[in-house]
Amino acid sequence: MDGTTAAAARVPGAAAAPGTGGGRAPRWTRGRIALLALALLLAVAWLLPLAWAVATSLKPASETTKTTLEWVGSTITFEAYGEVWASGDLARWMVNSAYIAVMTTLLTVTTCAMAAYGFARTEFRGRRVLYGIVLAGIMVPPQVLIAPLFAEMVRLRLVDTYWGVILPQVAVPAMVFILVKFFQGVPRELEEAAFCDGAGRWRVFWQIVLPLSRPVLAAVAIFTFISTWNNFLWPFLVTTDPAGMTLPVGLVNVQSTYGVRYAQVMASLVIAGLPLLVVFAIFQRQIVRGVAHTGLAGQ
Repeated sequence: MDGTTAAAARVPGAAAAPGTGGGRAPRWTRGRIALLALALLLAVAWLLPLAWAVATSLKPASETTKTTLEWVGSTITFEAYGEVWASGDLARWMVNSAYIAVMTTLLTVTTCAMAAYGFARTEFRGRRVLYGIVLAGIMVPPQVLIAPLFAEMVRLRLVDTYWGVILPQVAVPAMVFILVKFFQGVPRELEEAAFCDGAGRWRVFWQIVLPLSRPVLAAVAIFTFISTWNNFLWPFLVTTDPAGMTLPVGLVNVQSTYGVRYAQVMASLVIAGLPLLVVFAIFQRQIVRGVAHTGLAGQ
C-alpha cells in the first residue's frame, strides 16, 4: 500500500484507491436478508391497521358491516369525513390540541433540560437523593396521580383551562433521565474552557451545552409532542366545556353518537392520527439521531 492509499484509509469517509475494494456495495448475507425481511414484516404489521382504517372510512356506511372481508367498497366516498367534521367543532379542537401540545413540549424540554444539567454537572447537598426520587417517578403509574392532580387543579381553579391540561404533563422523569445520560457524555473540557474565559454556569448551559444537545432535545420534543397530542385521559377529566376539549376527547364525544357506524369511527381516527404522521414524516431523521445520541446504548 503506497502513501496515498494509506492516508486515504486513515481519513473517515475518504474514497479508497481503485482496486482496493473500498467502493464495493455491502454483501447481501443471510443475516442482512433476515433483518430486512423482519423489518418489512414489522412495517406491514404496523401499516395494516392504518390501511384498514383508511379503507373502511372511505366505504359507504352500508358496506362497513359486511361479513365478507372487502378492502375496497363499491364506491369511494368521503361522506364519513364530512359527517365527522359537521358533527363537532374539529377546527377548534385541533387548535386546542396544537396549542396544548406545543406549550407542553416547550415547557417540558426547558424544565427537564435544566433539571438534567443540574444533576449531571453540578454538586449540591442531597443531589443523589433528589435524583433518586426523580428516577423513582418513572416507576409510578400516571393513573395513580390522577386523583391528587385533579384535586390540585380544582383548588387552583385551573379546571377547564389550558394550563390545567398543560402543567401536570410538564414534569416527565423519563425525559430527565435521558437528558442526564446525554449531558454526562458532553466533554467537560468545553465547559472548563468557557469558565476560564469568564463565562458563568447559565451562559455555559445556554450557549454551549444546549447547542451541542440539539439531536437529543429534538427527540425529546417530538416524543413529548406525540404523547401530549395522543393523551386522552387527563384532558378528558379536566375539561368539561366542549370549546376547551382536545381533538381526542372531542372525537370520542362525536363517536358516541354513531353507535356502530364504523365508517365515521374510522374517519375520526384517521383525522386524529394524520397530524402525527405528518410530524413523524418531517422529523423522522431528528428522531433517529436523537435516539442514537441519548447515551442509552449499552445501559
